[in-house]
Amino acid sequence: MMASTHDWINNALCVVEEMFAASQSNPSSGWEVQAVEFFKEKLKEKDAHTLVPSLNDVPLHYLKPNSLVKFRCLIQDMFDPEFYMRAYETVDPSTNARGLRCGKYKDVTECGVDFNSKDIVTSERQTFYCVPIPGENPWVKEGYACPSQARVVPSTSYVPSRQKRSYEEDDDMDTQPQKRDPHNGPQSHNPTEPHGNGDCKRQETEAPSSQTTPASHLDLNFPLPGEKGPSCLVKVYEGWDSFKVNDTLEVYGILSVSPALSALADEKDAKTSLLEPAECMETAEEQRVHCPPASLVPRLHMLYAKPLPHNNPLLPPAALEDNRAFVSSTLSDMASVRTELLNYLTHLLLGDTLAAEYLLLHLISTVYARRDVLPLGKFSLNLSGCPTPNSYTEQLYQALQNLVPCSYRLCMTLQNMNRLRMVPKKDYTANRLVSGILQLARNTSLFLDETQLEQGQLDTTGVQNITALGNLISWQKVDYDFNYHQMEFPCNINVLIASEARSLLPSDCQVHLKPQVSPGNLEEYLATATQMVTPSRLNNFRLYLTVARTTDYSISDEVTQAVEEDFVDMRKDDPQSVSAEDLHRLLVVARLLSLSLGQSSLSRDAWTRAKQVEMQRRSRTEQPKCVNGNEP
Repeated sequence: MMASTHDWINNALCVVEEMFAASQSNPSSGWEVQAVEFFKEKLKEKDAHTLVPSLNDVPLHYLKPNSLVKFRCLIQDMFDPEFYMRAYETVDPSTNARGLRCGKYKDVTECGVDFNSKDIVTSERQTFYCVPIPGENPWVKEGYACPSQARVVPSTSYVPSRQKRSYEEDDDMDTQPQKRDPHNGPQSHNPTEPHGNGDCKRQETEAPSSQTTPASHLDLNFPLPGEKGPSCLVKVYEGWDSFKVNDTLEVYGILSVSPALSALADEKDAKTSLLEPAECMETAEEQRVHCPPASLVPRLHMLYAKPLPHNNPLLPPAALEDNRAFVSSTLSDMASVRTELLNYLTHLLLGDTLAAEYLLLHLISTVYARRDVLPLGKFSLNLSGCPTPNSYTEQLYQALQNLVPCSYRLCMTLQNMNRLRMVPKKDYTANRLVSGILQLARNTSLFLDETQLEQGQLDTTGVQNITALGNLISWQKVDYDFNYHQMEFPCNINVLIASEARSLLPSDCQVHLKPQVSPGNLEEYLATATQMVTPSRLNNFRLYLTVARTTDYSISDEVTQAVEEDFVDMRKDDPQSVSAEDLHRLLVVARLLSLSLGQSSLSRDAWTRAKQVEMQRRSRTEQPKCVNGNEP
């Protein structure tokens, strides 16, 4: 029935409808479960996932409606559940012939529905508003796009000139707003007309450069300013309680871009304007947010979703299913790659090996557990003593951007602190969560550039933003603003603070940079350092950082006892010099040192090495004590 790839990918909805039709002779067949399992099994076949086109890589107007597509995304918001007709009966007005239809994985029913039929079955589904993973770096996007074997061509309804345009020409020509096609109404079932989505899409899928612009139907609500990519309404039919806001997923589902959705929304909006406010259940703003044009925000009816513990395309797909097997096969090379990466980071940090060591540990850190309110494993780093030219921190960030899958550089200028929206806020008028810069995916590297902070006065917003950053660093949480109360959202963000003196923000560890080289042209020196790294070595670094972060770790009872005895001995010598906080940091450093060497448990050698590097760091940070009066 559905043997060919063309059938189950290009005609996914037809596959579902065939299963529905076959189930009518056997109502207890459980066709819905069978349909989901069918696609899951197909996707398990070798390289099958590369045949499915991705919303992340392929322009929407190149994708076939009702086909199977995938989307790598973050759940930005969850809307209220909605009711739909899972099954309904239609009547042909000319012949009075009746037929039972499937309403699942669809947005619009067919004509001729008999609303009095006893065979109508209504069900509930949830809607997630999903956006591409914020801050995803170019090498990640390219890494996911290159292995794809998906074959997509423009619809035959496109005019020839449209087919010949390049992506660059799309960007140029789509900056001009297009008028709505008056013929693109409910009777027009072709969602790939140029005015339906092609010519408007490019202009309206970029976030506004300023987050102070008022919300409108053009605001796709990306967490980070300047982001590009499609947002999507994902319709979820079962198990939606297992998903949370800010989860990262790869969703496989049936694409719906029917122009009738936009026409119905316009018609609904027109009717609503004639009603009394008391008779209207939704505001106009809520209608625009919850039912945007399908050409801008497609609907994706979820068949299957894989949680993404990371979004590094260099790890084979099998690693997502069973990460342990892949990790164990790569641990043998960890020590040699670590040496190369440490040399590279040392070059970036102007010959400072100790600072490079701590930067490496920071890059592989992650929150692996929570004990009460304390997040375990976090290792925010304050790199103080950065050279004053702004170009240094900018180029350092660009180098780190080439190593980690997701990152964002926040320039802590006075204007940004007083203007930007850091914390997401609930908009009750539009009934949506308005995103903010701190709504990020797990393991995003947040680079706070404090070297650009000038003298001046923080206003109320600025103070709130600094407080939010402090809570993020200290507790790995962001308190979303729900107007009448705050709701705590746990997060897992790697925060690196680059500053001249010690940062005004808290950190788990401060390292004062001590350059060992004084290049005449700093910009040229850093550019040369980056150019010296070959693409294959760069990929080794990227793979190394992800594997080190995802490796399981443990401490044996024997080593635990040795550490406790060692701590008691250190306290005997000078009780004031070693606190419980120092012990905690030592344990974190020892854990990260072990993982960086490919060791999944703490050894005595790693513990000794941790004490040595911490002693060096403390002696260095205590030197500028007379300047700022702060302890390390």
